[in-house]
Amino acid sequence: MERRTISPDELFAGIRSGDRVALARAITLIESTRAADRDPAAALIESCLPFSGNSVRIGVSGTPGAGKSTFIDAYGTLLTGMDHQVAVLAIDPSSGVHHGSILGDKTRMDRLSRDPRAFIRPSPAGTTLGGVARKTRETILLCEAAGFTHILIETVGVGQSETAVQAMTDLFLLLLIPGAGDELQGIKRGIVEMADLVIINKADGDRKQLAEEARLHYQRAIHLFPMRTTGQNVQVLLASALEETGLAKVDQVIREILEGIRQNGHFARQRREQAGYWFQESLLDQLATWVFTQFSSDVRQLKADVLAEKISPFSAADHLMRKITRPDTD
Repeated sequence: MERRTISPDELFAGIRSGDRVALARAITLIESTRAADRDPAAALIESCLPFSGNSVRIGVSGTPGAGKSTFIDAYGTLLTGMDHQVAVLAIDPSSGVHHGSILGDKTRMDRLSRDPRAFIRPSPAGTTLGGVARKTRETILLCEAAGFTHILIETVGVGQSETAVQAMTDLFLLLLIPGAGDELQGIKRGIVEMADLVIINKADGDRKQLAEEARLHYQRAIHLFPMRTTGQNVQVLLASALEETGLAKVDQVIREILEGIRQNGHFARQRREQAGYWFQESLLDQLATWVFTQFSSDVRQLKADVLAEKISPFSAADHLMRKITRPDTD
């Protein structure tokens, strides 16, 4: 028996009433690449937009093995214990060969996955760069319309291309581990400069001394970086998601940073700039979809010519653009 299609109005009503099933189905709708789903998804987003923007958006990144999922499980549980509603958007890397995704983050967030005040949505990154999924920005808006006060976004965490998540969050947390060695420092510098707060995770057991040494190392290094546009000093804290130590301090510093950027105007200014950035990204996405739909035969032929080395990729793209913008002269 075919399942009845739920209209955008019904999904919106479910989202506003706190129906997690409706929220999950709504996210599936906006993540869909089917042409038939584009208009309903747009209508749903427009309905949710007036009820969005009231959450704290926090990006969480880090090198592989830094314990991002375990940290989010522990910190998210701390937040729900204070009666906050927490949504976790966990982005998993997708295989470039088979295009599959493990989507295993939810299994590592055991407590949050059972917490009635939390919602976890794993999504594959696909071919999207920047450590996020294709529709993460829109998913944030839906979660805010559902009443979530904190949105935690766990990125792929490659350590090099996290600009997209920074362009959709209020704070960017970087998780590092003690004793990683100096060989990773060149990779980390760019992402360290983007962080609003650096956390040395897994500061427990026989790694406590290593963690403290790493904290001092990064704190000294950060003092050499230019002042962040937030106007806030970047702190380096110790925490153990396993032992649940240092989390209250992390939450305190996050609140202090938020209060600081609200008072100096950075919070509102950043939200406006992010809206402009995502307008541009959405426009590029829709233009690409339109080109590949309206000129599909030309795209296939030009791609075949490129593969056959009859034409360069640059010339092929230029040829297609000329046909689109000046069809009468082609």
